[in-house]
Amino acid sequence: MMNRGGGIGTRMGDGEEIGTKFVDTGSSIPRSKFGNSVHSDPNLSATVAAIPRDEVFAHRNSSASFTSPASYDPNRMSCEGSPMTMSPWNQTGAGSNFPWSIEENLPQNGLIGSLVREEGHIYSLAATKDLLYTGSDSKNIRVWKNLKEFSGFKSSSGLVKAIIIAGEKIFTGHQDGKIRVWKVIPKNPTVHKRSGTLPTLKEVFKSSIRPSAYVQVRNRSALWIKHSDAISCLTLNEDKTLLYSASWDRTFKVWRISDSKCLESINAHDDAVNSVVASLDGLVFTGSADGTVKVWKREQQGKRTKHSPVQTLLKQESAVTALAVNTSGSVVYCGSSDGMVNYWECEKQLIHGGVLKGHKLAVLCLASAGNLVFSGSADKTICVWRRDDKIHACMSVLTGHNGPVKCLAVEEDHEKSKDGDQRWVVYSGSLDKSVKVWSVAEMAPDMFQMAMMQQQQQYQRHMGSDADSLPSDGSSLASENRAN
Repeated sequence: MMNRGGGIGTRMGDGEEIGTKFVDTGSSIPRSKFGNSVHSDPNLSATVAAIPRDEVFAHRNSSASFTSPASYDPNRMSCEGSPMTMSPWNQTGAGSNFPWSIEENLPQNGLIGSLVREEGHIYSLAATKDLLYTGSDSKNIRVWKNLKEFSGFKSSSGLVKAIIIAGEKIFTGHQDGKIRVWKVIPKNPTVHKRSGTLPTLKEVFKSSIRPSAYVQVRNRSALWIKHSDAISCLTLNEDKTLLYSASWDRTFKVWRISDSKCLESINAHDDAVNSVVASLDGLVFTGSADGTVKVWKREQQGKRTKHSPVQTLLKQESAVTALAVNTSGSVVYCGSSDGMVNYWECEKQLIHGGVLKGHKLAVLCLASAGNLVFSGSADKTICVWRRDDKIHACMSVLTGHNGPVKCLAVEEDHEKSKDGDQRWVVYSGSLDKSVKVWSVAEMAPDMFQMAMMQQQQQYQRHMGSDADSLPSDGSSLASENRAN
């Protein structure tokens, strides 16, 4: 289990000593209004003071349309399978100040601690076993263990926008469009050595002498194996043999990890690709600032790997900012700049399940674990949703960050809670330059139903006869349990 101890300061290779602070949990920080809206195109300048230009997207009116009318009912309310309509965040009347809570005998979600380094906004996280990797807009990648700084290494390029771990290799995606590869020195686990860059120099040289390897990018020629703009996301396929990279250059690329070879580059969208996630059965999902979510199918054609478009799940005005797929591959989640989380359920085909309404501003990151899905937002909060059959409910809202929540990582807490319920360790990185560590319980179905019934009773007591129209299963209720 993690120790709740103090922090350390280290001296990086540039000779500059930067202090590290471990902040004990305290009272929750009240939410405040956040900034102005900006363009959804990450390459346009922002109007939000002190926030990097690509991180907060325009809150535009959504005009969602789906390519499969049979799978989407535009008249469907969010309470039908995606309950947030009765959340205090969606109330405009007296109910907006109603103090939702879960009874004392139910599992509680809470803040374990905060990791703070005064060196940059946190853009990326990756957790493995007892280690946490954090990337920021400094040149440094930090490694944490038991809430203490364990190690760190420096990249030649700042702004680490994505981190992912595949066995003994650590991949980092950068603003300069390059993917850097790192390895841990076995004799000294605190030392990380750079072992390469994607694409490799060998592949760049081989491709540069072939005219067919060049493509037109913004009125100039570029090698198709190289990203011509910032890396926005990295993901792995199921057996961790393939690495996918998404970029603002409107493409996603497929890399074979064994030999660092770029197998394919797909011109996927009409605007920046903000997220890519690989699922089961060779399916890959991409989300873009052009407002679409696309599905791709991986097929093996002889020695070639080819990804073909299968379906467009979503078309809307609001930028798609984050994607996540649950462990079984049965549910796909999509976060947007309008604060909504759409989801699709995979039975014989992908069917639109509903919309989770829990945020005031753009959803910037998503993560899934067990029956839970976590959504981090520019409104500085994290919603914890639980899926029970086809019903989603917001179990709690984690508050405490002073800036937009940019990235999430989740690891299983192997020490169960006292009642035997599964617990998760959730890491949240923010543009407030901190990483917060939370303990979140996954309630058993009977406890989940108990919580829903309690919330329904609370709401009925508060609203009186006006609550008579609420569904008896509590499917349109949500709790706001502010963790301190």
